[in-house]
Amino acid sequence: MKITKAIIPVAGKGTRFLPATKQLPKEMLPILNVPMIHHVVKEAVDSGIEEIIFVTSSGKESIENYFDRNFELEMFLEKAGKHDYLEMIKNIGQMVNIRTVRQKEQLGLGHAVLMGKTGISDGESFAVLLGDDLIVSEKPATKQLMEVSAARNNSSVIAVMEVPNEETSKYGIVAGEKLDEKTLKMTKMVEKPDPEDAPTNLATPGRYILNKEIFDILEEIPRGAGGEYQLTDAINVLATRKDVFSYTFDGERFDTGSVKGYLNATMEFALRDPELKSYAMDIMQEKLNRYKG
Repeated sequence: MKITKAIIPVAGKGTRFLPATKQLPKEMLPILNVPMIHHVVKEAVDSGIEEIIFVTSSGKESIENYFDRNFELEMFLEKAGKHDYLEMIKNIGQMVNIRTVRQKEQLGLGHAVLMGKTGISDGESFAVLLGDDLIVSEKPATKQLMEVSAARNNSSVIAVMEVPNEETSKYGIVAGEKLDEKTLKMTKMVEKPDPEDAPTNLATPGRYILNKEIFDILEEIPRGAGGEYQLTDAINVLATRKDVFSYTFDGERFDTGSVKGYLNATMEFALRDPELKSYAMDIMQEKLNRYKG
């Protein structure tokens, strides 16, 4: 079954980026001149997603507006003869169908995913992408998961990446039966285990293909860690009822949910840009020389 819908939770307050996020949603912070949420949506669209369900909260209206048409700006650019910019702005407004669901109270990632239930049809699988995880890859990471799901009887698939053993306490870590070099049949997911307790070093960076059965489980489970409804808990239950797989995707992941991760992503994207690479390297070398002492 073709997967055409994705849920992207964007309701968080972005407190680690205060005061910038006092009025501006974290997801709209730019990596160079492109908001980070644009990169995530583009990954979904490039994977074949036709409809995005944003799970939002108060103050996040600018995210939906960004992916809408702005006819006033388009007219201004057309009159100014700035046709390249005009085409870019039009493309953003037409790249995907958007709907929003308001999460009135932030009760965890599981609760956020559950809020998107009304946009998913019976028997339909869907993607989940976290808005502060950027993945750069030749084939979109979400597309990679879709292909694994299709090859595994439309099963749920969780993206994973290898992390140093000493960093397992920062992530959800999966365990299971190894099927090949990249694929596990999952038995469980452990949330932020200490290195000595981690079953593997395969961490979840925020990309999922899920069956709609996950919604029934999210409605059944009690609140977990932090008094929130944890998607990890629901996936563990799902793995006892149906096949769930993890897949080590090809690509490089950037955690833009922290200031350090955001800085890393910004520097990386500048170095990947052919027009900015030399300039960025010169600036970095100049700063290194200045602050070396």
